[in-house]
Amino acid sequence: MHIPDGYLGPITYIAMFIIMIPIWLYAGYRVRKDLRSKQIPLLALSAAFTFVIMMFNVPIPGGSTGHAVGGAIIGIIMGPWAAVVSISVALIIQALVFGDGGITAIGANCFNMAVVIPFVGYYLYKIISGNSDIKSARRIVAAVIAGYISLSVAAGCAGFEFGIQPYIYPAVNGQYPYMPYDLSVTLPAMLGEHMLFFSILEAIITGLVFIYFQRNEPGLLEEKKLSQKMPGKISA
Repeated sequence: MHIPDGYLGPITYIAMFIIMIPIWLYAGYRVRKDLRSKQIPLLALSAAFTFVIMMFNVPIPGGSTGHAVGGAIIGIIMGPWAAVVSISVALIIQALVFGDGGITAIGANCFNMAVVIPFVGYYLYKIISGNSDIKSARRIVAAVIAGYISLSVAAGCAGFEFGIQPYIYPAVNGQYPYMPYDLSVTLPAMLGEHMLFFSILEAIITGLVFIYFQRNEPGLLEEKKLSQKMPGKISA
């Protein structure tokens, strides 16, 4: 799902940076404010976990790659704001050091994978699991569904960002300056391959990691994570 340089035009990638900057700032504030000291090693471990998972990527026709992210399970265990920090760190290192994902596309990649996945995954998990016992099978099912849907939604976001480029930047002398395929191609390509394979892999990883914590560290699932207030609702 890493978008490389040259596929998104300046209007798109600058807009994504503008969107991400306040999200990064607020996520950093929330982590400093709410994360307990004993959770800091877990935050670092989650960044390493998603970094390793995302390195195993497969090219997708159209200019991106497909892979699991682990964002849903990080959001469920650490809270979505902490997930924004850990996944963003992994994505930025991958782009700057390993060339995996474009530098100009850092904002878009972080939005798709560090924001969409953990937030969609977290809230789906909360809705589906409800008030069930922490060790119930319902919790596992909720985590698996959250993993599958969250990655699929993120893939759709990437497909949308690709697909609007021909409309923003029409062909000049028969050549498109950025992504040449519109939404009729990019959305099916991104959604199809993720929903049929990568999202299933994400669901399996999410379920297995959740089962591990459910059996060995249930306290991490029971404890109240970072408060889920939105930026405009900070208490005085």
